[in-house]
Amino acid sequence: MAERAPTGIVVVDKPEGWTSHDVVARVRRLAGTRKVGHAGTLDPMATGVLVLGVESATRLLTFVVGADKDYSATIRLGVVTTTDDAEGEVLEQAGAELPLPELADQVARLTGPVDQVPSAVSAIKVDGRRAYARVRAGETVELAARRVTVHRLQVQDVRPGVAGGTPVVDVDVEVTCSSGTYVRAIARDLGAALGTGGHLTALRRTRVGGYGIDRARTLDELADELAVLPLAQAARATLPSRELDAELARELTFGRRIPVAQDGPAGTRELPVGAFGPDGELVALLADEQGRSRPVVVFARPDETGDGPAGP
Repeated sequence: MAERAPTGIVVVDKPEGWTSHDVVARVRRLAGTRKVGHAGTLDPMATGVLVLGVESATRLLTFVVGADKDYSATIRLGVVTTTDDAEGEVLEQAGAELPLPELADQVARLTGPVDQVPSAVSAIKVDGRRAYARVRAGETVELAARRVTVHRLQVQDVRPGVAGGTPVVDVDVEVTCSSGTYVRAIARDLGAALGTGGHLTALRRTRVGGYGIDRARTLDELADELAVLPLAQAARATLPSRELDAELARELTFGRRIPVAQDGPAGTRELPVGAFGPDGELVALLADEQGRSRPVVVFARPDETGDGPAGP
């Protein structure tokens, strides 16, 4: 009899040159199941934290996608590309040199709630097709600005250099941002504001919600030992928690609403509360509506918490 695939979260340190789909395919083979998904893509040139769900943990991914994220990045001022990163073709080489007296002010203007136009080669759908697919087909794509929040945009280092005979300035930054923020677009917008043009040359994601780079494993490490964060631990790492007695846990397994917690966190459809049974296992995700807590997703079966519903 085939061994059952593990259930939980796998945090991968994605290598450069791999697509997120490539990583999912590799983990599917390692886990021995097709039921593997990811919580937000990383471009092939990017490295770092890619959160995957295995088996029923894929139902957690909807709520991981919306989590804040941390990045380390390098922005090259002086060169504009078609993709706002190093993978695109060069469009303009205006050059950039030190000093850049307006750098700090322009970085500050890109921090906080901002209306950001995503890169034209993003995965956003336009009339049913991905924007990047339209661009690659030679179409012109114009995307609407979206409100995102850049919680932190901190300059770590500034270095002069030369690229293709053009003087450039490389700016190392650390970014903490809301879901939906494109670091490529930050590079583009910073270069435009400074009058030099700019694009991204390196990107490493160091955190997605409660999953940091310290939890991540390389694909080689995962091939040696598939490190799967169990479902309960995975939920506690990224969602507020509520502890339940056996009776309330059993009610949730039947999809019933239960009283809201009087002194605990409130759940929403966007950020539910993880409800845990007396054994510490994840029973359901809860959203509070009209004075009751409704199960948004149920993980436990009735026979795992009791013999049947507690009441009529």
